[in-house]
Amino acid sequence: MLPKRFTYPSPGFSHYWNYGAGRRMLRKLDKVPDKKSIEQNAAWLMECDEPADRVIREVFEKIGFHKASELINEALTKGLHSINDVPESVALLFKQAETVPDWLDKDLLAIGSCFCRRAGTMALIVLRDYCLMGGYESSAINKPLIYTQALKKGAAKRMAETIDFWVNVTGENAMDLHAIGFNSAIKVRLMHAYARTSIQKMSDWSNEQWGIPLNQCDMVATNLGFSLVFMEGLKRVGLIPTEKEIKGVLHLWKYIGYLLGIPPAYLPDTETKAIETLYKWTISQSAADDDTKALANALLNEPLSAAFAKHLWQKKFVAGAHLAYNYYFLGTRACTAMGLPKTIFRYYPYSVSFLNRIFEFFTPYKTSVNIGRKRQEQIKTLYLRSHGYPTH
Repeated sequence: MLPKRFTYPSPGFSHYWNYGAGRRMLRKLDKVPDKKSIEQNAAWLMECDEPADRVIREVFEKIGFHKASELINEALTKGLHSINDVPESVALLFKQAETVPDWLDKDLLAIGSCFCRRAGTMALIVLRDYCLMGGYESSAINKPLIYTQALKKGAAKRMAETIDFWVNVTGENAMDLHAIGFNSAIKVRLMHAYARTSIQKMSDWSNEQWGIPLNQCDMVATNLGFSLVFMEGLKRVGLIPTEKEIKGVLHLWKYIGYLLGIPPAYLPDTETKAIETLYKWTISQSAADDDTKALANALLNEPLSAAFAKHLWQKKFVAGAHLAYNYYFLGTRACTAMGLPKTIFRYYPYSVSFLNRIFEFFTPYKTSVNIGRKRQEQIKTLYLRSHGYPTH
């Protein structure tokens, strides 16, 4: 049985595929997925990461969040052998995570993470203004944010946490066993499980209406946002990945998805399969609603509360530039549906794209990777400091 949120064809994303940026991607498919295959993928809306949920039920709910978090941190930093009487659910989760899958290709991981780093500041702009804001057009995938009161916590806090995670997992060798990216993925996996179980226990959440919170279908869509949509956005601002880099980014996020508890079979290995999977998810999404508009406007106004811009005019310029990218990536129809205002900075992204192409042409590969990473680390530090997080 599919939840009521299933809406085919999507009133919003149909425009994206027929008239918007999705048209170029759809041309790469031999055949547009039919409703039957779309419904098969939508069945994942009723699936979740049961091993992680078991850890929450048997450990976090029994000994408390603080003590359970300390146990997980010790297991990640010192190993399970450092803990007496390891809970069975924790042992099973770590056994799965620490088992390197046969399909993992470390050369492709390195290529994918290098591309992410060489994208520099533009990587974070695309993630924010295309992937994150674009995802807000789906009212369904964002319902867990409403139930966990993400609006009250603030968009800036969510941005800080997202940037911290993304920078951690895209570092050099970051996905080695118990390296910073590996450990970040395990922590986020358990954070998702904690949110999922809390929503179902402490609210009026309806699985019949929305599917299971943070379900496998929406997790796959988020993964594609960090990989396929991310690369599509970078292409539009002048940073063109090679075929090897496309494979590398998809492979990197397949492994990250594996650590986040997504079945590997659900995650694509090729660009065409990624497009097909993204199409199946987007084309069955319900339209934007009031919660969508509230989340979109919270992200829009996030720069105005940023602690690292000294003057109000600087904050307004940053907010205007981000809004310009929203229109550039998503188009007028989507931005209007989310209640975003018009902007006088509309043509700003076009000039930046031109400059990016020049920089790409004249800058050696290793230099662009090093410069790009330095800028990403600087932005991560600014966000973390502004919210009192440790920056080491």
